[in-house]
Amino acid sequence: MVSSRKKISIIKLQTASKVLKTIAHPVRLQILNVLEKAEPLDVSTICSKIESDVEISMLSHHLTKMKDNGLLISVKQGKHNLYSITDRNVLKIFDCIESCDAF
Repeated sequence: MVSSRKKISIIKLQTASKVLKTIAHPVRLQILNVLEKAEPLDVSTICSKIESDVEISMLSHHLTKMKDNGLLISVKQGKHNLYSITDRNVLKIFDCIESCDAF
């Protein structure tokens, strides 16, 4: 069977690889899922909305990693950093996950 899929550029594959490496953790996927519904949010609010039993310090680590890799931005408001998704196209990963029969 021959695929009708077009060849994907190396730049696009490298970008996808970086994004997928960054979100390849259940807590990070949950962070995106929470921010999809309501943003911007601070770390304690995100922590209260995710299903994993994760400490705020570990959640902060995940948020920093996602921010450092360009998936999130943060804005300082008083004592808190409020996090938002940089490019909402990353949320299409949830459509892929839901429609994939391999999971």
